[in-house]
Amino acid sequence: MNSVFYIGCYTHMLTEDFGGKGDGIYTVEINNNSGVLKVLHTFSITNPAYLTLSDDQHYLYALTEVSINENPKVKAFKIQEDYSLQLLNEQAIDGDLPCHITYMNNGLLIACYGSGNMLLFPTKDNGTLLPSVQNFQHTGSSINLLRQEGPHAHQTMIHPNGKDVFVPDLGIDLIKAYRLENNILVDVKEDDIAVEKGGGPRHMVFNKKGDLGYLINELTGDVSILKRKDNKFTLLKSVRSLPSTFSETPSGSALRIHPNGNYLYVGNRTLDAITIFKIQGDNLELQSFQSTNGKTLREFNIISDGKWLIACLQDSNEVITYKIAPNGELLEQARNYDIVSAVCVTSEIK
Repeated sequence: MNSVFYIGCYTHMLTEDFGGKGDGIYTVEINNNSGVLKVLHTFSITNPAYLTLSDDQHYLYALTEVSINENPKVKAFKIQEDYSLQLLNEQAIDGDLPCHITYMNNGLLIACYGSGNMLLFPTKDNGTLLPSVQNFQHTGSSINLLRQEGPHAHQTMIHPNGKDVFVPDLGIDLIKAYRLENNILVDVKEDDIAVEKGGGPRHMVFNKKGDLGYLINELTGDVSILKRKDNKFTLLKSVRSLPSTFSETPSGSALRIHPNGNYLYVGNRTLDAITIFKIQGDNLELQSFQSTNGKTLREFNIISDGKWLIACLQDSNEVITYKIAPNGELLEQARNYDIVSAVCVTSEIK
């Protein structure tokens, strides 16, 4: 049986050299035998750069990544029987350049890169959105004067326990910690995770047990290994994800753990390759580099219980299907050119 998922893209340019020209949200079907992708539907929306599904997979939520003077929104959609989308409602986002959205406990968490804040939007039983009820503003800066002049919240990541929330902030070299208590988020400053200066925290993932986390640092391309001890995460060590011969400006983009827990996949944009690590206890063992032969590798996701890795190439307007071999290696199966300026892939609908 084929699988269906959603891809978000850039439809407009945010600056002269950053953005895209896609159609909005793509409903995509994968042939689970060949890996070939087929666009089933599109829904026109401005810069749906990140998407998330409700836990029951009846609803899809998307943000519009635009500057605050262009009135960014979060939009709620009902997923129809044919996997097309019906717009339910929208709410204003009080932040600049919202860049990441996560569904949690009948609500949405949104990180805003430009303004460095994180918001909570409740959802109703019918999937519709209520206005935001909490807005946490990060403060500070770090050593990269060009990129870390202020806070830049980049992701909202939920711990496997379903209560702790971590927000990597590129601008302050800190992963801010929050906890959900009685449907209200509480700032837990004592659990903030400091990482190496100048790294620029972007995205993180946890293993299933929840005792190890992995963070991609955008500005160095290094992966920070985070270990939980006495209910607090600290930086264990950092591992380089770029080849020793790499001499361009690093630009880490995304990372995912294989469902079997044995492999970590790390994306880098200027390298335009996926670095494959073997997870060995508390350590990461470099296995290989899989070149995409494309331009600007953004987000990717692993679907069909670990069979496929779907990778988005923002500036070469390609989406690549890789078959994941038993040893963790990536085998290219198909390349789609109908999905333009893709930057985000959801999990599949089950």
